[in-house]
Amino acid sequence: MKITFLGATRTVTGSNFLVEGAGKKFLVDCGMWQGKTEIEMENSEEFQYDVNDIDFMLLTHAHIDHSGRIPKLYKEGYRNKVYAHKATCDLCTLMLPDSGHIQEMENEWKNRKRIRKGEKEKEPLYTAEEAVRCLEIFEPVKYDEIIEITPEIHVRFNDAGHMLGSSIIEVWIKEDGKEKKTVFTGDLGNNDIPLLSEPTMIEDTDYLVMESTYGSRLHLANEEKAKLFLDIVSETLDNGGTVVIPSFAVGRTQEILYEINKLKDIIDDAEFKRKYKTLMKSPVYVDSPLAISATEVFTENMDLFDEETQAQINSGDNPLEFPGLQFTRTAEESKALNEDITPSIIISASGMCEVGRIKHHLKHNLWNPKSTILFVGYQAPGTLGYSIVNGAEKVKIFGEEIAVNAKVEYLEGYSGHADQEGLMNFIYSFIKKPKHIFLVHGEPEAQEILGDKIEQETRNWCNNTRIW
Repeated sequence: MKITFLGATRTVTGSNFLVEGAGKKFLVDCGMWQGKTEIEMENSEEFQYDVNDIDFMLLTHAHIDHSGRIPKLYKEGYRNKVYAHKATCDLCTLMLPDSGHIQEMENEWKNRKRIRKGEKEKEPLYTAEEAVRCLEIFEPVKYDEIIEITPEIHVRFNDAGHMLGSSIIEVWIKEDGKEKKTVFTGDLGNNDIPLLSEPTMIEDTDYLVMESTYGSRLHLANEEKAKLFLDIVSETLDNGGTVVIPSFAVGRTQEILYEINKLKDIIDDAEFKRKYKTLMKSPVYVDSPLAISATEVFTENMDLFDEETQAQINSGDNPLEFPGLQFTRTAEESKALNEDITPSIIISASGMCEVGRIKHHLKHNLWNPKSTILFVGYQAPGTLGYSIVNGAEKVKIFGEEIAVNAKVEYLEGYSGHADQEGLMNFIYSFIKKPKHIFLVHGEPEAQEILGDKIEQETRNWCNNTRIW
């Protein structure tokens, strides 16, 4: 068996691994490169394999950095199956066409610049229509079932707890009378994520390909995170400002809605209750058509929620609904939010502030010292969100220079990724320990710190840790 690491190597984007074994070639993920311009240019480069040689694909989850180039595969002739959990298939029906629409819009803008320079126009990476067509090759699977791809190759999808439908994939390959097993974690969930179950613990493997996004850090405890969230929000609302939350449309948005609904049950304290009433009296807008549709997919897959959430649902309390919650679907409704001086909370995609309606809300609120920009997810280097979080005094949005006078906050505990402790616990949980561990999907510092820790604590049973 041979694994070639073609993406998410010393970075957190472009997940793409080529596996060769038992006479077959297959992919694990085919994600889009996101971040700096030079990184995003990788998307238009040729694949480092012949698309026609790929026999099948395994998709860990729907996030675009793992699924975003599947339409490009399809456009170039790939017609074999993409195996993914049913909820991942459901979310891809929303996210891939949305990505295609973004490709079209950005390409149109770039073509206007090319024409003015006397350069030739280019096609988008793929269109929304091409993304819709690629969905015909998706093959939905369930958790915990061993699937025979060929007599020599078997796979099993397990709940990764990172987002709805996210999967840890076990792969068994038999060659020359010997069977070897590899586990691909995809993105491992944070144990404190509301709604979702904790990542499945795997009993054994020969090789482990594991993400390392937060390999150097620890998250806030859940109760502390919720209290900080309420403190930040209530202070801004009391000051007459707007709280803008750049949120990933799928995952973080639904978890924030859940947290807002649950805050009332966490602390029995007069001041806490006052702040909670302030929150409940204020409008909370979800301003992202994709997030709205994704929330609907969440409600259709509530069987994947953790036991506590399912008990709450059975009691008649929908964890994704509460007073003051409003969904803005149209562009006109979105624009109206920035003309309304009522203190409010606006949750809008994209989470790294690169595309979408969030850029308009930042343009109208970053300059205002009464407002707060509250980040709740990972910000990749080179993105607008990364610049704001790391103290930029001014940023450019739609070609206009905007002063960063608003308060900027970052609650890392809302991350959908396991922290260093969660990653180490996943490794410790193996009864039969992996012989080799390959770290992917992490920035160099996070990988090196995690790699050193793994080597120190597993030297008795792990031959080595490789950073990719």
